[in-house]
Amino acid sequence: MSDLFASGAQTPADNYDASAIEVLEGLEPVRRRPGMYIGGTDARALHHLAAEVIDNSMDEAVAGHASRIEVVLDPGNRLTVSDNGRGIPVDPHPKYPGKSALEVILTTLHSGGKFEGRAYSTSGGLHGVGVSVVNALSTDTVVEVAREKKLYRQQFAKGVATSKLEEVGAAPNRRGTTVSFTPDPEIFGADATFSAERLYKLARSKAYLFAGVEIRWRCDPSLATDDVPEQAVFQFPGGLADHLNEQLGDRECVTSPSFAGRQDFPDGQGSAEWAVAWPVWSDGASTSYYCNTIPTPDGGTHEAGLRAALTKGIRAFADLVGQKKAKDITPDDVFNGVELMLSVFIRNPHFQSQTKDRLTSLEAARFVEAAVRDHFDHYLADNMDRGRALLGAVLERMDERLKRRAEREVKRKTATSARKLRLPGKLTDCANDDAEGTELFIVEGDSAGGSAKQARNRKTQAILPIRGKILNVASATADKIRANQEIADLQQALGCGIRDKFSEDALRYERVIIMTDADVDGAHIATLLMTFFFQEMPELVRRGHLYLAQPPLYRLTSGAKSAYARDDAHRAELERTEFKSRKVEVARFKGLGEMNPQQLRETTMDPASRSLIRITLPSEYQDRQPVRDLVDRLMGKNPEHRFQFIQSRASALSGDEIDA
Repeated sequence: MSDLFASGAQTPADNYDASAIEVLEGLEPVRRRPGMYIGGTDARALHHLAAEVIDNSMDEAVAGHASRIEVVLDPGNRLTVSDNGRGIPVDPHPKYPGKSALEVILTTLHSGGKFEGRAYSTSGGLHGVGVSVVNALSTDTVVEVAREKKLYRQQFAKGVATSKLEEVGAAPNRRGTTVSFTPDPEIFGADATFSAERLYKLARSKAYLFAGVEIRWRCDPSLATDDVPEQAVFQFPGGLADHLNEQLGDRECVTSPSFAGRQDFPDGQGSAEWAVAWPVWSDGASTSYYCNTIPTPDGGTHEAGLRAALTKGIRAFADLVGQKKAKDITPDDVFNGVELMLSVFIRNPHFQSQTKDRLTSLEAARFVEAAVRDHFDHYLADNMDRGRALLGAVLERMDERLKRRAEREVKRKTATSARKLRLPGKLTDCANDDAEGTELFIVEGDSAGGSAKQARNRKTQAILPIRGKILNVASATADKIRANQEIADLQQALGCGIRDKFSEDALRYERVIIMTDADVDGAHIATLLMTFFFQEMPELVRRGHLYLAQPPLYRLTSGAKSAYARDDAHRAELERTEFKSRKVEVARFKGLGEMNPQQLRETTMDPASRSLIRITLPSEYQDRQPVRDLVDRLMGKNPEHRFQFIQSRASALSGDEIDA
């Protein structure tokens, strides 16, 4: 073995010692890997910079400190956002001698006034990287702050301060913050420019989300078009209801007026505002979800709460009028063709990623369902004709769905019966033959499989245990993939074929759920499985059939009260909010097999109480190549790419995470 390592001439690439370890300081990680922070370097990511700055001003408005925001697009791709809020603090920061709080916020990741909740009760996220990332990815950033009747200014470039904080002069009639920046063409490309139309719509949508703010828009005359005026002022007292009415235009709806309202959550936990309409003719649902004025295009837990409230409400109304077959109504029947907008304000929101496309705060589902349900019940019952009209439209969609289901079942019946003779021995199948409503849980190990089998709903949930870490298909040959028993079992259980032979009609389960331990090994197994599905069954991913289960890592108990935490941050939040200063016993689950079936059911498998993450391909990718490039880098045959990926993120890991 020693001869093997000693053979061959040593090259510079072989010198892997301390000198090979690179430490990125300041905002350099952002410039090296912008995709980690804004999701890429395309047009969507470019406009994410604008959203980050506007969202900071919106947080000031929502907190009651600002009433006006100005958004100005000038030639040269320069954007300026100003507000009349409190202004970023300019006094010296106690932790960084010689630096003002302004400089720390603009040049340091994970800094800001939104972590402990003293400065903001609700804000657009707790990642603490917003304006610092804008600074890092801009060639020239200028910040002006008017506080205590004085005006201050400081300049930055590519994440570094290029001037000291200076007091410009008196500002007796001015207050607030102004941020002006030009995105770096080295990052986004020489031809990348802000879209005036996109920014105009963004500014207008923010005004709809908070009725108490006035947003002023201005762009250079050379950038104005028929759809984008040179100047405009947005202020909408009706909030989302005004927005929905504008979007509907003169289209006829099943019910009139639309279902709109606003409700505060209990104990000052936030609020929800919604507007929902059911057009008579629709090409498909149009949904807009927001959290603390941040768009969440992938929905999340607040969406789940709204779906539950409207579905339960329409079923209850059906019972009231004696419509028995309404028990078969599903959320898809209620939301098919709907036009809706939902905006929530909550404390300490959690998002799936820095781009905040999906809300994952568990309490949001409960808050929204409770807030909307009572209003919806009154909306239906106060006008019985209106309620019956909506119920009739929903029942029509239900009948169409059941008809399509019956047609598919006839097509699949023979093929399904034949496949059941060849199912893998470890598979514990569900009772339903039809795929609709069924789920396959892929679990790691026989121990977890045993608990899952006892916890499952036998009618709709199937369990397939796999042995440890499956083959990494991104770095394996075709012969190795074909010879692997775990992969063969998985393909047999799903029954839909792979690659160009994939058939959605032959897929035996509606949802395929990866359920692994809530630790590093579990995350690795989940990554290997996601790689398999992306490479071998990309259409299964594209069509939304693949999910990740979210098992808890901790169980917290104090007296008769108990709660589950998905990670360390959630545990700390529960200890602070749910248990306050009480003594808490904390049990850490080493794996799914350590949870008894009842715990596994209520936390991870029961649709009524669990949380799932849907694995999808980004909608802007019309082909798979950008994702394939990423998978090849991180899962392919060249380990150097993985090393670089880990190296660039090492500074973000805590000691506990590294030990894990």
